[in-house]
Amino acid sequence: MTVGDSPIRIDAEGKVDGSATYAADRAAHDALHAVVVFSDQPHARLRKLDVGPAESSPGVVAVVTAADVPVNEYGLTMFDQPVLVGLDHTGRSVVDPTVSRWEADKIAVVVAETIEQARAGAEAIEVEWEPLPVVTDIDSALTDETLVHGEVDSNAYYSLRIRKGDLDAGWAAAAVVIDGTYDLPHQEHAYLQTESANAWVDADECVVVECGGQWTWEDQQQIAHAMGIDHLSQAEIDERVRVVYAAVGGAFGGKEDMTLQIVMALAAQKVHALGLDRPVHCTWSREESIVGHHKRHRATIHARLGATADGIITAVEADVLLDAGAYNYTSNKVLGNAHLSVAGAYEIPNARIDSTAIYTNTVPGGAFRGFGGPQGAFVAESQMNKLAATLGIDPVELRRRNVVRDGSEGLTQVEMPAGVTLPAVLDECAERVGWSDPLRDAAPFRSVATLPPSADVVRGRGFACGMKNVGFSFGFPERCEAEIRLIGDPDDETPSTVELFHGAAEVGQGTHQAMIQMAADATGVDPSAVRGHFSDTSITGDSGSVSASRMTFMAGNSILGAAEEAEKAWREGARPAIGRFRYTPPPTEMLDPEDGSGQPNFCYGYMAQAVEVSVDSGTGHVRVDRVVSTHDVGRAINPRLVRGQIEGAVVQAHGYVMSENLVVADGRIQNPRFSGYLVPGIGDIPEVVDSVILELGDPNGPWGARGVAEMPYITYAPAVIAAVHDATGVWFDGFPLTPSRVLAGLQGR
Repeated sequence: MTVGDSPIRIDAEGKVDGSATYAADRAAHDALHAVVVFSDQPHARLRKLDVGPAESSPGVVAVVTAADVPVNEYGLTMFDQPVLVGLDHTGRSVVDPTVSRWEADKIAVVVAETIEQARAGAEAIEVEWEPLPVVTDIDSALTDETLVHGEVDSNAYYSLRIRKGDLDAGWAAAAVVIDGTYDLPHQEHAYLQTESANAWVDADECVVVECGGQWTWEDQQQIAHAMGIDHLSQAEIDERVRVVYAAVGGAFGGKEDMTLQIVMALAAQKVHALGLDRPVHCTWSREESIVGHHKRHRATIHARLGATADGIITAVEADVLLDAGAYNYTSNKVLGNAHLSVAGAYEIPNARIDSTAIYTNTVPGGAFRGFGGPQGAFVAESQMNKLAATLGIDPVELRRRNVVRDGSEGLTQVEMPAGVTLPAVLDECAERVGWSDPLRDAAPFRSVATLPPSADVVRGRGFACGMKNVGFSFGFPERCEAEIRLIGDPDDETPSTVELFHGAAEVGQGTHQAMIQMAADATGVDPSAVRGHFSDTSITGDSGSVSASRMTFMAGNSILGAAEEAEKAWREGARPAIGRFRYTPPPTEMLDPEDGSGQPNFCYGYMAQAVEVSVDSGTGHVRVDRVVSTHDVGRAINPRLVRGQIEGAVVQAHGYVMSENLVVADGRIQNPRFSGYLVPGIGDIPEVVDSVILELGDPNGPWGARGVAEMPYITYAPAVIAAVHDATGVWFDGFPLTPSRVLAGLQGR
């Protein structure tokens, strides 16, 4: 039995001894080097772009501009961004490609013999801009005095709504109302490997892009669209564009959208057209990466929560304003998750929720672990913790009275998908932390400030719970493909080797290891007999994105289907016996535009967290002493990997709530280096993380498995905020909880 074991990851040795190669390591010895030129203009109209001085600069081989882009538009969920801002065009674009709406809009790619020559060529480009008014934040965007996109009539470009029950009756039944406005910040992904790519045209005239990402198939489609060949059949596209992933080096949603993929394909094409048979390489610096890719969305959310005197929820209202930045990226989808999660994982009889995505001239918001869930859950759980304090009801008991369970009607007026295990998760978390026991003493507080800790250190404990969808939502055509080949002699009863072909990306979470184990279990061989072939559009199918906590669920089901097909062929005597399978889960629905009714998701993961903190009220420093993070994962395919996901998510969420403060002023990121953007170090993270893994089983999951990657992140911030309140009596409706913010709150209580 291999499912449920915890063998060492198949990529562990290479990542420890350095033999694993990332795109940045794989530049050929004869590679040309590329520099992507940013506009450096949050909002301006291009008036002049002269690349002649760059083209004549020493060592420069080619300069790619908008004139080289057949279809000058792209976007993961809507085409609202030019590939390159420019004046000369050979193709179409749904947006005005002469306008820079973000400081990292691209205007050119300079290709040269060396990186130094490419940078010098980029500096030689002559460019003139007509400055336009900068829409700096949500408030200024909502006036619509300046439109970020002239093609739409409002910066508030995408909205969702929920109307459930009788809201007036809900408020009339409420004995207490909690009202709050919450500010959620940006967050940088801070992955180890910055954006990097190699690109060339092979002997068959196919453009090959070797990079890191989260969905090779979608990268291929985006490149094909910009090249103007997306009208071709998939087989023809496969002959023209190939995307293959090297080791990725982390993603967390930050590599779901395009950065280098399209422009490097175009650069390779232009170099090839010049008669040069040489690859092109580009690796962004950390500063280029922080400026040049999307962030977790900042948001402002106003919410009201009504309940009876014994804590039963009667009504919820919320207004969610999500800062999409200059382009949509996945904001419409992230908005959907925030929209659903802002009321929490509770039975809500009456609700009004209005959610809006808003364009500004700032860094785009996009996919980031939790995908709108952290923003919504922070509000929902903070409201519940405030309700518990107001009513004098234990926070865990308050949740027991309200959480969804099997048979519950969800916020969108349909029954929850079967397998709702939140009540059991809630109880297990409370028991593991010893919620009913007095808070235990912690180790002496070690202040990280230059001043010694004060004598006034206080302790507190907080709680939060929630749910997060597994898989894509709102009617998206969810799917996942796998191929299995059983190798052996005609007389063999069992295969000697199993080959697995799968498009899923390995972005650090252990996906490939889990798939090897699942393929071994499904075919009845030892994992050592399984050979994996991954993330290459020339040999692997459409896996869907490694996002939405979906890949274990989706890949497992696709592997089971492919194994079944291969075993049929094996029994019929085929050698090799090949099985191909495309798994499609239960369908979801786009919500009704008037009342928000519909089935948005086919599966959820359920989580609860208890957090213990110490607060130095003299310096404002907060230390997280213990986290008990409890999750129903359905079935732990590899328990060690599940624990790694829990601990990693907690640490990443810790940075979000405690220290990471991306400063954006006048449309520009002010701290694009880790020296000014404080990701927590080993001395800053929680002292203890207890990972509690429950295996209660999902009815549709492979071996019962659900997803887990995002779940430990989502409830961490409200649990920490509740613990700080328990210690100090002060609520914080925004973060990060830097010492200065905490100290100001303590002084103003």
